[in-house]
Amino acid sequence: MTDRLIITLVQCGQTIGDLGRNADAMLEARAEAADCDLIVFPELQLIGYPPEDLVLKPALIARATEQLERLAAATADGGPAMLVGSVFQREGGLYNGVALLDGGRIAAVRLKHELPNYGTFDEKRLFASAPLQSPVPFRGVMLGLPLCEDIWYPTVCGHLKAMGAELLIAPHGSPYEIEKDDRRLHNVARARVAETGLPLVFLNRIGGQDELVFDGASFVVNADGSLSHQLPDWEAATVRTEWTKSEAGWHCAPGEIHALDPFPQDVYHAMIVGLRDYVNSNGFPGVVLGLSGGIDSALSAAAAVDALGPERVWCVMLPSRYTSQSSLDDAAECARMLGCRLDSIPIAPAVEAFDAMLAPSFEGRAPDLAEENIQSRIRAVTLMGLSNKFGPMLLTTGNKSEMSVGYATIYGDMAGGYNVLKDAYKLTVFELSRWRNAHKPPLGLGPDGPVMPESVITKPPSAELRPDQRDDDSLPPYEILDPILHGLVEEELSVAEIVARGFDAATVTRIERLLYLAEYKRRQAPPGVKLGIRNFGRDRRYPITNRFRTA
Repeated sequence: MTDRLIITLVQCGQTIGDLGRNADAMLEARAEAADCDLIVFPELQLIGYPPEDLVLKPALIARATEQLERLAAATADGGPAMLVGSVFQREGGLYNGVALLDGGRIAAVRLKHELPNYGTFDEKRLFASAPLQSPVPFRGVMLGLPLCEDIWYPTVCGHLKAMGAELLIAPHGSPYEIEKDDRRLHNVARARVAETGLPLVFLNRIGGQDELVFDGASFVVNADGSLSHQLPDWEAATVRTEWTKSEAGWHCAPGEIHALDPFPQDVYHAMIVGLRDYVNSNGFPGVVLGLSGGIDSALSAAAAVDALGPERVWCVMLPSRYTSQSSLDDAAECARMLGCRLDSIPIAPAVEAFDAMLAPSFEGRAPDLAEENIQSRIRAVTLMGLSNKFGPMLLTTGNKSEMSVGYATIYGDMAGGYNVLKDAYKLTVFELSRWRNAHKPPLGLGPDGPVMPESVITKPPSAELRPDQRDDDSLPPYEILDPILHGLVEEELSVAEIVARGFDAATVTRIERLLYLAEYKRRQAPPGVKLGIRNFGRDRRYPITNRFRTA
């Protein structure tokens, strides 16, 4: 019976579907951390998380089996065992599980019991729920191996404790959300520790995967609730943890406690990590975006430069006859401050061509929203032309407030491949812009100083599609609009419940109507980074054709 254990935690990224690469990375990590008993990797590290319907492909399951056996064979050298997450076929069912690889073989497999089926998660659609699992004996220690959601409820950990587990190791694929790191530690991990009296390892992945970003922020909590290790957020980390056993049970020696990002630095890091990994993983040389002189495109450009470096960001000003000189000046100054390329392509010739082309069909009708949207769509066609010709991905720049109420042009400013502001309300955009002008993010590749003129932040927002246009001509001020939208979207409140908070009934009724009418636009919007608890896309799935109103 051992009384000392060395466990290495590998907080790392994954490449979904590239099983060979993922396996090679685990073998490299094992070689670098040879002087330990066990190396632990995040959830589904072999195939990548979340795999979505990719796991329904039999060829992937077969390849996962082959690669897992290759990893197991590597442990025949007498070195560290590995705890590796993968997918497992059992009696016609497909399971999310983890394998203990030791002594050249698959020594044990444990399967996930609690399957998340809310928000971004739909594991019940893909996997079967396993019966409650028993602990795994490992070199004289009984390891409880709850998988991710298994620790978010008391049942699994309580069962493992009753079955003799001495230590809980929980591989995770836990996506970033604002304030989620506090919920993981205080609401979940410490609750399970208090209930079981067992120490707990929480190991999470890092990196972007389409709309999701994973912030890492792994940790170890001892049986007394004390934090012995706190890994950094957003960055890869390999940490050696030293465990000793006494009459009171297993205890992890104190290690480094990294400070985690405060708000809004965490939001900004989520945006740049999501964009960086999306662009790089999909093989784009960089991004191109329209730089209007407004705050949304300025913040998008700043995030792109911080994610990719200024040499991979191409900004384009697309002025019309309604574009103000101040917008031209602000866009030029933004590009100068960021150090990225800026081209100017006036859209007047195309607007005039469309006016002439549509004049017979539009005869007798006064100019209205149709002409405004044509300008936006001309800009989209121009930017997509540059994207097609030279290869950079078109970065979309609309915020969540606009997308909520449909204040965006479908096939116009909504066009593109990715949107870092998709889950950021307008007030958050202002806050992030002020923060970035005062701070350089630790992961950022952009300049040390401010990234946009103060005038971009302070001037009234405008689409500049008609003379003297302002956003608040069509919408309530964002100080009113955003709290209403948060109530309708994140909290799923009724009009009456929001009115009870002091908002005007007619305004809230109108905003609810606009929210539902814009669903068809949002279905055709590009993906973007999930930041909060209820993003458009994976979290919130409403019917397009919908007559229900709470007013």
